[in-house]
Amino acid sequence: MHALITGGAGFIGSHLAELLLSKGQEVTVIDDLSTGSLDNIAHLTNNPNFHFAIETITNETVMDRLISDCDLLYHLAAAVGVKLVVHQPVHVIETNILGSETVVRVANRYRKRVVLASTSEIYGKSEKTPFKEDDDRLLGPTTRSRWSYSCSKAVDEFLALAYHKEKGLPTVIVRFFNVVGPRQTGRYGMVVPRFVHQALADKTITVYGDGLQSRCFCHVKDAVRSVAALAECAEANGQVFNLGSDEEITILDLAKKVVEMTESKSKIKLIPYDEAYEEGFEDMRRRVPDISKIRKVVAHKPEFSFEATLQSVIDYFKARHT
Repeated sequence: MHALITGGAGFIGSHLAELLLSKGQEVTVIDDLSTGSLDNIAHLTNNPNFHFAIETITNETVMDRLISDCDLLYHLAAAVGVKLVVHQPVHVIETNILGSETVVRVANRYRKRVVLASTSEIYGKSEKTPFKEDDDRLLGPTTRSRWSYSCSKAVDEFLALAYHKEKGLPTVIVRFFNVVGPRQTGRYGMVVPRFVHQALADKTITVYGDGLQSRCFCHVKDAVRSVAALAECAEANGQVFNLGSDEEITILDLAKKVVEMTESKSKIKLIPYDEAYEEGFEDMRRRVPDISKIRKVVAHKPEFSFEATLQSVIDYFKARHT
């Protein structure tokens, strides 16, 4: 099996590449390094089954060659992170929509199976939790750039599902819910690495809003294991799956737990959303997935507890600064 991973030098992509190589597969990665890093895949470059290209997925000539050579395509490349969405909305929309359009169109040219990474942002600010894959979406106005990411990924999903329905392209859509672990950075607003970095430096931990918004954090190794299982499951074709943990915690309690586990001297400070992002910023109050569907199809069961997941991030940052 030869797998192509777009965005493969990113956080999730590099862990997926690692897993597939451990299974004896050949892996090619393409990444423009806008949010990914060569450091994430440096330990893989000596493996003869590993190949990488530094290029954008909108380059159809390159994508044509890479997709024609692979057996299976994992499309993880995307512009992600709340800060990036707020401050570079053009980049986010163009990367996600135009990039995915190129990937899916070329994949159909060679009839290659596509596993497309989507996001819990799809559900918008709906308060009907836990979120099921066929639930309605509730979004804010187009004047709030916050929701452009959700819309761009929804277009990606519509496109992949349309290719499956109309042209028979085998596609699977995976909606990630707050995947965390080693190699993730807080550069674009990812909350766990940001908190851990602040705590280890004994800096003030900045919690946005009132801190009572809640999330469920899934270890990246649990996530990529289930992604790989879906890729091998014919029953998953043409379907959408939530992927994450259903162990819920508020962001304020997360900050307190980080302080406790790092034995930090950090204080916790609440920062209004308007100050952290932009005026009128809106957020999800709860982000909790219903994962019964993926459990049924590929027996998805997170092996890492919340504390074990958090400890792995702490250990990663400690190792990088010693």
